[in-house]
Amino acid sequence: MTHLRDMLSNFLGDRLITAETARIAYTQSEGHHPGELPALVAQPVSIEEVCQLVRAASAQGVPVVGYGAGTSLEGNAAALTSDTLVIDFSRMNEIVEIASEDFLAVVQPGVTREQLNEQLRATGLFFPVDPGANATIGGMIATRASGTTTVRYGNMRDNLLALKVVSATGELIRTGTRARKSAAGYDLTHLFAGSEGTLGLIVEATLRLHGQPEQIVSASWDFANVKGAVDTVIQTIQSGVAIARMELLDTSAMMACNRQSHLGLPECPTLFLEFHGSGPAIAEQLEIVRMLGDANGGGTLRSATASEERNALWKARHHLLWASRSMIPEAQAWITDICVPISRLAEAISRAQTMIEESGLFAPILGHVGDGNFHVFFILHPDDKLSWQKASVINDAMVDHALSVGGTCTGEHGIGLGKRDALLRENGAAAVEVMRQLKQALDPQGVFNPGKIFAA
Repeated sequence: MTHLRDMLSNFLGDRLITAETARIAYTQSEGHHPGELPALVAQPVSIEEVCQLVRAASAQGVPVVGYGAGTSLEGNAAALTSDTLVIDFSRMNEIVEIASEDFLAVVQPGVTREQLNEQLRATGLFFPVDPGANATIGGMIATRASGTTTVRYGNMRDNLLALKVVSATGELIRTGTRARKSAAGYDLTHLFAGSEGTLGLIVEATLRLHGQPEQIVSASWDFANVKGAVDTVIQTIQSGVAIARMELLDTSAMMACNRQSHLGLPECPTLFLEFHGSGPAIAEQLEIVRMLGDANGGGTLRSATASEERNALWKARHHLLWASRSMIPEAQAWITDICVPISRLAEAISRAQTMIEESGLFAPILGHVGDGNFHVFFILHPDDKLSWQKASVINDAMVDHALSVGGTCTGEHGIGLGKRDALLRENGAAAVEVMRQLKQALDPQGVFNPGKIFAA
């Protein structure tokens, strides 16, 4: 490792981080899976530097972990051994090109979604994928992120056209094109999307952009129970309303939001909605949704057109994790997610709520209900081992139920460390073996992010 450190410092200088106090930051994330202290952290500024880093590490058999904003929830970017080289892409944060006429942007992996949309503001375009956190584009691709707008605009996979990826041998691979579609050979672009940095390092991405809506209206709507809220969601989708966001917060989530963000909303199951389009189109959509919700026990539909009101609502939603953690002093969060066919969503949430109530845990539920995905925020004191055991039992039961109704063990967070066993239960040994074979073919030495998705 000393030889590698000396070699890398020759071309990186102070962009090679060796001080222990600085490296500690790379052991932490928003999830609960701890990482080992990496031996070295490199901060490249170019594709060529990434190629050099990978070649040098590969030659000495040193594991390489790519790192974005550190928002992963399943230990996706955790170093597992102390001899690891972490490649931090925070300095590769340039927007290479905005091609408005082609509705695309080319970005480096360290660009964040908020940074990109700020640059797009004057073009009349925007990038829609919103996982909540201000994640980097590279990390969002690596985990095939989605979020609040998926119901209308799709996830990262749907908004990805092309990639540049550094292979395990330090070569640069180009996948995809700027064209809207292609039938040319294997779809390598989407192979790397969701691979969690185990097959290659993403160093550039070409993204689809969308036109900014003429008008945006947000709304909150309280319901007597979860079933009424979810039934409204299902019927809204069935009616053909092109709604942009449909989020469900349960009673515990609303309690946390009210305390943190002073929303003053009823503390019961609540939908956060957003409509995009022209004024008349939105008015028509709102009326359809209002009729559906009224028949399902909806309370007061509170709409907001002013940007300040809309931003306050979505800021509260995006800060739910910190709001939830603040409810229990010195608590940690274990955030899990599953995704089920939307017809089974109310049942899955109700089962999770029943288990949480019986356990005595504080665990708010947040659902991207338009696509059948929901999260449970287990808020646990680090020394309360019994509570962690209860959360583990509930997590396993949630996964089992999701798989039993044709769902998945994770809609957004990925596999990382936390759901490797669940991946095997979901796909079976034969399918996971195919994944291993792909890993072996592209990374025969196991250099990239070892131990993630499946055990090394």
